Amino acid sequence: MRGWGAGAGTGRARGSGRSLQWPRVPVSGPFHCRCPPPPRTHPPPARLLPLPGARRFPPERGSRGNRPGRARRRHGVRGARPGPAAPDDRGLPPVPKMSLWSIVSHMPPEEFSGLFTEFPRSLRCVLADWLENQPWEFVNGSDAFCTSVASGMLSAMLEKLRSAASSNGQQCQILQQVNGIENMYRRDPLRLVSVLRAILDGEKAAVLKRDHHLPLSFHRRQEELKFNMGLQRLQHRVRQIQAQLDGPPASLQEPQLKTEAKASESELSTLILEAVKELEAAKQQVLKRIQIWKRQQQLAGNGAPFEENLAPLQKRCENLVEVHFQLHQQVMGASAELGAELVPRLQERLNEVLSSLVKSSFLVERQPPQVLKTQTKFQASVRFLLGPQLLKALAKPYMVRAEMVTEKQARELALSAYSSTLSESTGEIMHNVVALETNPTSGTCCANFKNVLLKKIKRCERKGSESVTEEKCAVLFSTSVALTTHNLSIHLQVLSLPIVVIVHGNQDNNAKATILWDNAFSEIDRVPFVVAERVPWDKMCDTLNLKFMAEVQTTKGLLKEHYFFLAQKIFNDYSASLEDFQSRSVSWAQFNKEILPGRGFTFWQWFDGVLDLTKRCLKSYWSDRLIIGFISKQYVCKLLSTEPDGTFLLRFSDSEIGGVTIAHVIRGKDGSSQVENIQPFSAKDLSIRSLGDRIRDLGQLRNLYPNTPKDQAFGSHYNKEQTGKDGRGYVSTAIKMTVESERDQHPQSAAGTLPEAPPAPMFNLPMLQPEDLQPVLSPMCPPAPFCPPPVPTGYPTGESSVNMMVTSNLGSSFPSTSPMLSPSLAMDQPLPPCEDLAFRNPLPFMPNQYMTGEASQMLSGGPSPEPRDEEMLELAPLTLMVDPPLQSTQRWLPSMNQPPCSDLDQFLQEMSVEGHPFPPPPQHSGYPSASCWGLGESRWDDSIRPGHA
Repeated sequence: MRGWGAGAGTGRARGSGRSLQWPRVPVSGPFHCRCPPPPRTHPPPARLLPLPGARRFPPERGSRGNRPGRARRRHGVRGARPGPAAPDDRGLPPVPKMSLWSIVSHMPPEEFSGLFTEFPRSLRCVLADWLENQPWEFVNGSDAFCTSVASGMLSAMLEKLRSAASSNGQQCQILQQVNGIENMYRRDPLRLVSVLRAILDGEKAAVLKRDHHLPLSFHRRQEELKFNMGLQRLQHRVRQIQAQLDGPPASLQEPQLKTEAKASESELSTLILEAVKELEAAKQQVLKRIQIWKRQQQLAGNGAPFEENLAPLQKRCENLVEVHFQLHQQVMGASAELGAELVPRLQERLNEVLSSLVKSSFLVERQPPQVLKTQTKFQASVRFLLGPQLLKALAKPYMVRAEMVTEKQARELALSAYSSTLSESTGEIMHNVVALETNPTSGTCCANFKNVLLKKIKRCERKGSESVTEEKCAVLFSTSVALTTHNLSIHLQVLSLPIVVIVHGNQDNNAKATILWDNAFSEIDRVPFVVAERVPWDKMCDTLNLKFMAEVQTTKGLLKEHYFFLAQKIFNDYSASLEDFQSRSVSWAQFNKEILPGRGFTFWQWFDGVLDLTKRCLKSYWSDRLIIGFISKQYVCKLLSTEPDGTFLLRFSDSEIGGVTIAHVIRGKDGSSQVENIQPFSAKDLSIRSLGDRIRDLGQLRNLYPNTPKDQAFGSHYNKEQTGKDGRGYVSTAIKMTVESERDQHPQSAAGTLPEAPPAPMFNLPMLQPEDLQPVLSPMCPPAPFCPPPVPTGYPTGESSVNMMVTSNLGSSFPSTSPMLSPSLAMDQPLPPCEDLAFRNPLPFMPNQYMTGEASQMLSGGPSPEPRDEEMLELAPLTLMVDPPLQSTQRWLPSMNQPPCSDLDQFLQEMSVEGHPFPPPPQHSGYPSASCWGLGESRWDDSIRPGHA
């Protein structure tokens, strides 16, 4: 038999003895239907990085209209990314409402050819997602209740189809199909339920086969339909019992209830027992939904989506309590028919249902901070869902107390089902008692803690190598309420999420790691606060992605190439493939206890530094996919080795916490390519001059990898430069960054030493003892005659040049007994002093800056070369150097007569040179160094705050 819809001619309805002639309805679209398909909410992402072995990758360019902060999405699913949703009043987007039909409508129709033998495919398209929002799956049975529900859904579906046909071009054909369905299923609506249930089951199976999961919103909707269906059945059961107790009244409108009201008294106990059983099942469903809400609240601490609205849960609890009151009254009214033995058992079961609902409806709506510092105020709030219904207006409201408990105390409370009381608080909390108040306008009952202060904490014994930042505790909120209707007094207790208490800010990083791990990998309804020590790597990737997008407030998450780099880093394995890492598991020790090889920090400490830097300074760059970020230095060299000169990319520093560096290609004189990494920029550096402006300053940077001109990529991130004078008449200044490449430095001689510089002006230099040099070098060096060599970091040493002049001449000197500096040096005629005080040198004087070529080679810095800065001949910089220790081989200068002098202070006061440019000495690290220059006035240290030279 051929199916209905396109291509179907005649069809015989299953279970009927006649053939029906159905009109052919022209259909189109991806699912062979005329209605437009819903928009895709999962566009495939563009790949940012190739896996090792690929040469290059296309860049993913984000739209400038989709700036971060406008829509904040928190999703942990890797791969396809849904687009940003409209944010709510808190700046967070709602959970995307993806239906089953939105996926099925884009799948090939051949996969569903066997489903539409008894229902037209064209009508399935017209119904769209309305079909899956009906409880077809939960109408089980053939009793009067199920028949009544099925008949109601048939009527609603026919009304929906006729309404859709009025706005469709094929109105006549659709109406003919609708009339055929009505004629076929009006007498047997349960048959329609069975047919449509089979269609939905087939669609779910096809989606599961392809995607291995169904949309989260679909699961939530199905859970709501199940509960509502159970509640309707329970309310129908209560009406049956009431009709049994009251007898069939003359005004009863439901004919089926009139028949059932004539049942014998022996059936009354059966109806009540079934109603109590269904009430207990509905209660379990509500308690499970509350546990899911708590778990989602905990995941929201890592950035997961969270619908924190408690109104639907409160409505469920109130409905069940209302049914409970009705059943309780019916049991008491039928005590004579039920017997003295059955009534107490029913009352006990009903009281247990009420007690469970009341205790479970006491929730922490607003959690206290999970990383809590002592002597710091915080806020929290608890909500009693059944408070507006159960608690009447009292002259003295109930009081809620907040107390700190340890993990051991929390475990004991959980094992006692929160029926015991706390013996001792583990911390002293100020302002910890608040009234439980009911708001009639909003229909809520809450206790708001606004100025709570944790004064001190009493640590408990830790196990093994556990640190204080791994010790978890919680806040216990408790109160006691009296239910006058049942003469019950219930003690309410609820624990907050795990909290790590710190006493100093430097503990914050490790405390956040403990909370992140606990929030991500704890189970529902666990024993406090047990969590797995080892988790699958793919779950860790989802957690890092959630945290990254939540902290940075961006819709651009991590890609699988980023996960590959992170896996190499945390496992210290650079030979495994991406597929190999998918089957591995990562431990807590690897996450934040073990130091990374060759580093001084853990994996989380490094990743948290990247989070902080991106959040503070790089949000827009990351959202526009201008930063590759998570890529190793070795892979960058391989990636850029074949690119033209000036190609660059941005990556996060692998050896420093919270740094971003620029890797770019330069060409040597022999034509060979070299990849250089500029010293990483910290958040402090980027607060002085932004990343976009730094990239604009560097003329050697031309194209963002692979071939995007830098002005096209970063033009919207450039800041407008101020020119002219400001409102006060001052000339505007600007800070510029420069990088000295290795090819711009003087080449070394064949012997490995620097070449001799041209003769420099001579001047008299007194003999200095090492202890005499200490006051001169103390602002820059530790207490030693000469500074130790800097520790190599793998990056070019940052050197900031401050353009300044020193006045006066070197006409006098003083004697010294230093055997090294004993020879006196002749000096040229002194230069005229500079009258502008702005160019005087306020910093300590370095002797080797003014030595002759031979004398200066006594220090490892070598001679000073001739000036090469053609752009600033009038005001060339005086570079401050920190020289390594003296070589063992000493070079002596010819002896000269030294005029006597009193002391070192007089020497420093009199010795100065003006008007002669001194360029920076050559670099010896093999890497370029970055410095910021002030246009027209002086060079500035990139690490100094604006306004401080």
